[in-house]
Amino acid sequence: MDRRSFITKAGLAGAGAAAATTLAAPAIAQSNPKITWRLTSSFPKSLDTIYGGAEVFSTMLSEATDGNFEVQVFAAGELVPGLQAADATAAGTVEACHTVSYYYWGKDPAWALGAAVPFALNARGMNAWHYHGGGIDLFNEFLGTQGLVGYPGGNTGVQMGGWFRKEINTVADLSGLKMRIGGFAGKVMEKLGVVPQQIAGGDIYPSLEKGTIDAAEWVGPYDDEKLGFQKVAPYYYYPGWWEGGPTVHLMFNKEKFESLPASYQSLVRTAAQAADANMLQKYDYLNPTAVKNLVANGAQLRPFSPEILSACFDKANEVYAEMTSTNPGFKKIWDSITAFRKDHYLWAQIAEYNYDTFMMIQQRNGKL
Repeated sequence: MDRRSFITKAGLAGAGAAAATTLAAPAIAQSNPKITWRLTSSFPKSLDTIYGGAEVFSTMLSEATDGNFEVQVFAAGELVPGLQAADATAAGTVEACHTVSYYYWGKDPAWALGAAVPFALNARGMNAWHYHGGGIDLFNEFLGTQGLVGYPGGNTGVQMGGWFRKEINTVADLSGLKMRIGGFAGKVMEKLGVVPQQIAGGDIYPSLEKGTIDAAEWVGPYDDEKLGFQKVAPYYYYPGWWEGGPTVHLMFNKEKFESLPASYQSLVRTAAQAADANMLQKYDYLNPTAVKNLVANGAQLRPFSPEILSACFDKANEVYAEMTSTNPGFKKIWDSITAFRKDHYLWAQIAEYNYDTFMMIQQRNGKL
């Protein structure tokens, strides 16, 4: 082949490749349409780890679509109040939200089951149930009746039992205690004489300082450290039995979600699962340092006594019996959780518990 013939043919081939590229562009554009959604969070930016879950989700979607699927994240109060995030999403005011479903349990107790209820599952158990035990589908069956679609988008791990102005040693010490606590836990504690108080996060410190309340639960060491509770309520109890593994959800307007291309729906699920894992990992990394800081600054760690935990467990079961007898939707999801709970804690006590216990003993003996 002479040089002129080669150049001519190569030029034609190059032109053909360029044409193919040009023809392919519209097809790519059609499969990755330009979409901009707004997401309202139930959390302030100051709670960077839990609020940050929505930002992780947004960043991953943008990167995976070359910026074609953008989700703008707004903190609680910027568009709608934090505790109205799911309502705004269902109404179509925004396309998405990042929230905890137990915030809405007053409308129907079934809302809480997707997140955390007393003496249910820890974080690993909740993830196992959601992703492999049918939990996501069961909860979406319920959310669908509310005009929503939801996927796990974070977990704090087991929370702390809260800050108390005085020591709590017996069940009798709970009687008449004014505690900032809500949801299922408030209903259970009420059965033991506690007076539940609904107080916004920013008002907890002054309420404890003035003695308006005697105790308050918040989240865990990393988030609690920001609020300085140890200065006004030094006794820091654990565990937060009402939130053994609270799932934070990314929720979407059902109509808007179902109108997405299938590839975008898949990316939403993938990005949500990544945000879900990332939040728990970050809390697990940050909490150890935070709890040491709290103790160094006056917090006194105290475990709830076996007597108190047992009494709370029994009262929680009374609440569940009442709810399952009157709410079929609640019963369907709760039955699924409790069936798995038996097996989860059977397996957890065999290898995991024994390994962790041995390593904790080595830590206490200064060998780590």
